[in-house]
Amino acid sequence: MFEPGSRYTNLETATLDVVDEHGETRVISYKRRRFIPSTQGTTTLVEHTVREGERLDNITAYYLGDPLQFWRVCDANLVLQPGELTAQPGQIIRIALPKV
Repeated sequence: MFEPGSRYTNLETATLDVVDEHGETRVISYKRRRFIPSTQGTTTLVEHTVREGERLDNITAYYLGDPLQFWRVCDANLVLQPGELTAQPGQIIRIALPKV
């Protein structure tokens, strides 16, 4: 369902039985809600100062080697909206090593 390395890969799958207008029951599978994990116990790799026009995917590719891992940088900074991290030049963002 999700690619390896996705933030959703390890989430529990839940199901919901739904009765349609014909009285037929269907089972809907979904992933449970994901909460931003605690940063306690993470190791900071570097603190990056955002420059004008920088994008989070490029920053993530530089430090973590994969632009699709931007969500790890969001988690390390307790941010839900990725754009918040690069909106203000001069902002310092934490790049952390993934928890093992």
